[in-house]
Amino acid sequence: MGSVEHDGLLRSKHVAFDGNNSMVGIILLTHAPLGQAFLAAATHVFRSAPERIEAIDVIADQNPADVQKLAIEAVKRLDDGSGVLVITDVMGGTPSNCTGFLCGLENVQVIAGISLPMLLRALTYRNDTLDVVVEMALAGGQNGAVRVDNRIRLASSA
Repeated sequence: MGSVEHDGLLRSKHVAFDGNNSMVGIILLTHAPLGQAFLAAATHVFRSAPERIEAIDVIADQNPADVQKLAIEAVKRLDDGSGVLVITDVMGGTPSNCTGFLCGLENVQVIAGISLPMLLRALTYRNDTLDVVVEMALAGGQNGAVRVDNRIRLASSA
């Protein structure tokens, strides 16, 4: 996994790919240090660094034009023709506000509200079409948020 520093303002990490397997690329465009933390968690779960994923961690007061430039460059690196899924942390934050132009690009989809279940689903299904990856990621995020104490009470009373 390579680490790249951009003007000391953004941290970006990406994983090279061999080009043999067609799969949807994934960009985590988040407030620092969330993207890197999600990459580390996915690496832990899968026991190796996932391919074709990049985190762009936006720091406080970062120029949105710089963020947009980095995102466009990442899309170009990660799209093998299968498309790119961009996942941001919170709708209305600087990272998600910098994705409006990406929504207009062909073969790019953007969703907000990253969670580990969402990311794991996206990684698991990204050999499918971009639309399927988006739907599976959204389902992972929605189904991954559960009230634990209710599940425990229901399990013990059965």
